[in-house]
Amino acid sequence: MWPFSLAGTAPGWVVVVLGIADLVIRVLAVGIIPGNRRPTTAMAWLLGIFFVPFVGIILFLLFGNFKLSSRRREQQQQVNERVRAGISSLADVESDYPGPEWVKSAGELNRRLGSLPMVDGNSVDLIPGYPDSLLEMTNAVRKAKKFVNAEFYIMSTDHITDDLLTAMEEAAERGVEVRVLFDHIGTLRVQGYRKLLKRLRAGKIQWKRMLPLLPIHGQWRRPDLRNHRKIMVIDGEIAFTGSQNLIEPSYNNPRHRKAGREWVELMACLRGPIVTTLNVVFATDWLSETDESLEHQLQLPANPEPGNVTAQVVPSGPGFITENNLRLFNTLIYSAQHRISICSPYFVPDDSLLYAITTAAQRGVEVELFVSEKGDQFLVHHAQRSYYEALLEAGVRIYLYKAPFVLHAKHFTIDDEVAVLGSSNMDMRSFSLNMEVSVMLLGEDIVTKMRAVEDTYRDISHELKLTDWINRPLAARYVDNVARLTATVQ
Repeated sequence: MWPFSLAGTAPGWVVVVLGIADLVIRVLAVGIIPGNRRPTTAMAWLLGIFFVPFVGIILFLLFGNFKLSSRRREQQQQVNERVRAGISSLADVESDYPGPEWVKSAGELNRRLGSLPMVDGNSVDLIPGYPDSLLEMTNAVRKAKKFVNAEFYIMSTDHITDDLLTAMEEAAERGVEVRVLFDHIGTLRVQGYRKLLKRLRAGKIQWKRMLPLLPIHGQWRRPDLRNHRKIMVIDGEIAFTGSQNLIEPSYNNPRHRKAGREWVELMACLRGPIVTTLNVVFATDWLSETDESLEHQLQLPANPEPGNVTAQVVPSGPGFITENNLRLFNTLIYSAQHRISICSPYFVPDDSLLYAITTAAQRGVEVELFVSEKGDQFLVHHAQRSYYEALLEAGVRIYLYKAPFVLHAKHFTIDDEVAVLGSSNMDMRSFSLNMEVSVMLLGEDIVTKMRAVEDTYRDISHELKLTDWINRPLAARYVDNVARLTATVQ
């Protein structure tokens, strides 16, 4: 109603024009904004526009479209079709996994949504140590003969990543094709961005920013659509993926270092046919940013090392029509019979995921959730806390990883059948706004390895009890509830 407050201070025609514009915005918003959005999301946008119509509509135009451009979506669809038809070499190794039908059903869901098959014969080593994973990636790059493909949300040149970047530069100098993708905004916001660009420009590494926001070059989209994937593939023989970015464990932040705050990660080193499917995801993103096809790289390893893990890559994000990761997570959680263990640094579920988890606990499945005692993002951390009461009341056990460390690892296990690891958090941003990659790993052996990692988390965490939680100060409850309003992102 604010346009009418101008009466007496502005010409009459200005008041009339603003009043009509205000009414038109409100009427159009009611019929446009709810389309293909969750009711809670639509209501949040409508409230903003009704209270501050002109500011609200500007924000909606900036942040309301949660999909990539039609060109990017069409390109993703074309790549999916080419993957289905073109990776004929994978037909001979498609899975004969003997597990329960609900696991095979999840695999079929993934294939239909993300186009990538479930494949047998892989080996998987979990790497929980931050410096250990960087060392293994560095050693693998030093042995590279044909190509190195690296894709990370955040990339930095610092005292921790220097050896890896040097190894990549040396590989490029000796004729190895080295390609690097990093998210523009994700990397821009950490200290040392210009130093990284200077280093990349000085060498022979081929590199591109992912989802760049460079309006002067005609590159513009919703600012918070990000490519959050972490992938490295060497020669098509070995791959790394998980939660870790290429940056030192305090994120080059003096405040974090002073507080002793470091990120705790989990990466996986994979060999076998799964390497090819991970490389498909990199090749898709490289094609999107450069228009260069890497289909010649998408062959099975010449001498794959034998392994007993069945695996499947699940790409997701605004380039897809569906929320691939959310659908997989819900399917697996509803299928669980005995135990669910979840580790997510940013746990802000939508209603469907919250119902799946609490329903599992209420039907007798043992459910545990590992989260940080103190998060690194104020609003997200407090939004996450607003869900604890519902989880605890349903019977979910919540373990708070000891501060000041940030438990940034992203994985979960279902019964003795399935482990899922990757870049995806269990929050609405990862389901709708971020381009993510997850790997579904099948079999008791890999679940046992993952459970061993989860055991180390439990040993240095303390369990949150419902009685303690509901008696927390009212001020803290108020902040949590206000922060929850920010959880709606679409």
